Amino acid sequence: MKFTDLHEGSKPASILSIGNRPWLVREQLSYELDDLEPVLSEDALKYHYNKLHKGYVERYNASEGDPDFNEAGAFLHNVLFPQFKKPVSGSRPHGISSSLIMAHFESFENFKDKFKDVAMAIQGSGWVYLSKKGEIKTIVNHEIKNDIALLVDWWEHAWVLDYQHDKGKYLDNIWRIIDWEVVNARLV
Repeated sequence: MKFTDLHEGSKPASILSIGNRPWLVREQLSYELDDLEPVLSEDALKYHYNKLHKGYVERYNASEGDPDFNEAGAFLHNVLFPQFKKPVSGSRPHGISSSLIMAHFESFENFKDKFKDVAMAIQGSGWVYLSKKGEIKTIVNHEIKNDIALLVDWWEHAWVLDYQHDKGKYLDNIWRIIDWEVVNARLV
């Protein structure tokens, strides 16, 4: 699937058309690079957003490298970064995201445990996400999916600068920066 294959209503604002060719742009952050500390450090976010994410977009637009890989990498990061906000202790889903999680996992704690089990079973890099149908799914490498409600980057660069080898701690802390309003909007 490509950005351009998504249904019109689900296309992110990060794709433009210039002539007959799609042109990708990065979603702008709604927070400062140091706002996600201590969950994600400013250095980690600078590297992840300003280097890696920017690289996917620039390589795709310049027709360098594997276009499918770069397009999917840009897409996934454009889903990932908007769902973050300043850390909040005890951040929990509410509204439609809470209803979805309760229907499939009975509690937020059960959901987090199952999500962690699925993530920790990934050998190598990838992504873990809650689908719009309430399933926990994985993405190997990069792939565009139109059923993502909540996405967690499981590539080493997402956690190694701040958590070294303890990717479980990264996942335990990521819930503090999830903007459940963004997740809820994806479920409507």
